[in-house]
Amino acid sequence: MRTAGAAPSHFVPPMTRSRTWDRTDEAPTPRHVPVLLDEALGFLRPAQGGLFIDATIGLGGHAHALLKAGQRVDLLGIDRDAEALAHANLRLAEFRGRYHLVQANFSEVAAIAAQRGVQDCQGILADLGASSLQFDSAERGFSFQLAGPLDMRMDRGVELTAAEIVNHYSEKDLATLIFTYGEEPRSRSIARAIVHARPIQSTKILAEVIHRAVPARGYRRIHPATRTFQALRIFVNDELGCLRAFIRAAAELLSGGGRLVIIGFHSLEDRIVKETFRALSRECACPVGVLPCRCGQRRLLSVLTKKPVVSSEAELKQNPRARSAKLRAAERL
Repeated sequence: MRTAGAAPSHFVPPMTRSRTWDRTDEAPTPRHVPVLLDEALGFLRPAQGGLFIDATIGLGGHAHALLKAGQRVDLLGIDRDAEALAHANLRLAEFRGRYHLVQANFSEVAAIAAQRGVQDCQGILADLGASSLQFDSAERGFSFQLAGPLDMRMDRGVELTAAEIVNHYSEKDLATLIFTYGEEPRSRSIARAIVHARPIQSTKILAEVIHRAVPARGYRRIHPATRTFQALRIFVNDELGCLRAFIRAAAELLSGGGRLVIIGFHSLEDRIVKETFRALSRECACPVGVLPCRCGQRRLLSVLTKKPVVSSEAELKQNPRARSAKLRAAERL
């Protein structure tokens, strides 16, 4: 991978617990279909060449397309999941020498870029939420459709698991967590049922407890456990806090005309992206009525998507998991 004004060099080991990837002896890459791929490439414009950052590289679907777009594209890939990085490394093997992968949280993108001497970034992509690998692996504990331990850690090096929350948080804290991060209207009933059913160690058992706690009333569009599992996953991985930190850091990293593309999968993520893009597209972030300006903020971004871009009918037929995907893009001024 090349940085501005420098020849290709070996990757500098990043921060504590981070890791670079150069192996080719991993298991075959699971099937993965990147969402809103054409739309993301359209905003990022990789044919122009330059350095791109895939801040949540997952299994490497978007990254593969970026590198394939032209010989002048280099890529820095980041993910907190070591297993996903191993698969991404295999998927991108044909482009070896033009990419580097590092295990870290995407909120640390500024520090990682600084260690690489990155000064001229043409585009940054973040595909939020859990990956196909995580959802489809029972032992990772992300899915209520598969029997597995209550884990849900994207980075297995962290201590907090879903089992700790489910079995040790108070009923009040559980209800607040499920309502705040899952937008679940029946959070109190679900929290009460969880506390009464303790100890709970399996995803299937937790899903059954939630199912019994939520009375069936007419047609159910989603499984009763969907929002609770979402809330636990978001909390375990501090996904919203990391997202806020990432957006501001990414905006600063972009060169003039560089673009930031973020794909979210639920309203909490999309709201943060929309509001942060809007804030960074204003000259001043002071409260209304505060004059003169005291924040000193300068306008960094121009928002390219007034409304989020969603998947086409054709994509939804091929990949039903794309149904909730929303893409927003902005350009560095």
